[in-house]
Amino acid sequence: MIIAGEASGDLHGSNLVKALHEMDPEIRFYGIGGGKMEETGVDLVARSADMAVVGLTEVFSRLPSILKLFFSLRKSLGESPPDLLIPIDYPDFNFPLASAAKKRGVRVFYYISPQVWAWRKGRIGKMKKIVDRMAVIFPFEKDFYAREGMEVTFVGHPLLDTTQIKSSREEVLRHLNLDPGCRTIGILPGSRESEVKRILPDMLGTARILSQKLSPVQFLLPVADTLSEEFIQAIAGAFPVKLVLVKDHIYDAIGAMDIAMVASGTATLETALLGTPMIIVYRVSPLTYAVGRMLVHVDHIGIVNIIAGKTIVPEFIQNGVIPEKMADVILQILADEKRYGEMKRNLANVREKLGQPGASRRAAELAYELMKA
Repeated sequence: MIIAGEASGDLHGSNLVKALHEMDPEIRFYGIGGGKMEETGVDLVARSADMAVVGLTEVFSRLPSILKLFFSLRKSLGESPPDLLIPIDYPDFNFPLASAAKKRGVRVFYYISPQVWAWRKGRIGKMKKIVDRMAVIFPFEKDFYAREGMEVTFVGHPLLDTTQIKSSREEVLRHLNLDPGCRTIGILPGSRESEVKRILPDMLGTARILSQKLSPVQFLLPVADTLSEEFIQAIAGAFPVKLVLVKDHIYDAIGAMDIAMVASGTATLETALLGTPMIIVYRVSPLTYAVGRMLVHVDHIGIVNIIAGKTIVPEFIQNGVIPEKMADVILQILADEKRYGEMKRNLANVREKLGQPGASRRAAELAYELMKA
């Protein structure tokens, strides 16, 4: 059983499944995921797009269906126990499920640590009881858990294997009927409808200002698998900005951008690995933000800055998400060659800190060893 409750988990889960199938083609997978896991042969009992929520208010609206699914999976652990449970991040769902698995004698391989180093550190005691083995993907996590008396394995980040550019900037832009000689700015508003509704209008407001102050300029918006182009167009229609939506070869598109506005999350790390300068944008409901400020204990929101241990990418958070300010910072970065080059060098350093390619294979070896123990 493999559980990925978000788009990033679907990506990492699919690569883990591929690696495990290479080791043993007879392994059968079922659980929660998205299109990428489904393509690898995972029998989905629910889709991650229906599970992915941001903040307290959205949790309340989806809680009945999420609880119904949880109890169904918990029941299946007793009636037809799998040889292994692989929870991928998504702790509020996966912790109780892992606990249920342990009670029924099912081994638990936790892949991709919840961000207990940022908030709710007290969960580590629970993790020690319910997790047989855990693979982490950030270098600082191994030392963090060691200090807490828990042994984990750093396998490197799986995005190193997949986040690659296959076409030149000129080829990508010409394919999209855009001008390779024109400033190209990216808009990455996230993968969940709720966060896109909160963030995209201000990103488009920023784009409108940039189109007035930076001419000529063109805008690219990669559309996540969990979203439809119609949904994006319904929001974008209110803004007089020429926007090109991209559904395929998204990494090539990000690599072709001079700079990007990126919603906080996995996309910030993907953008960093592709060497594209950016600003990070983060906004949740007021209630979620108020609670988060009391519970979260990190200096940065963006994982790129957390890995770097300093601010290498500007962050615009909650009420600070102001189009005029975001546009000004983007214009300053583009106009300052020294600052632009320093950001690209810092992003390259982040890539180096994430280890070597092959994370999915290393994680698969740990999972297979545990399953066969």
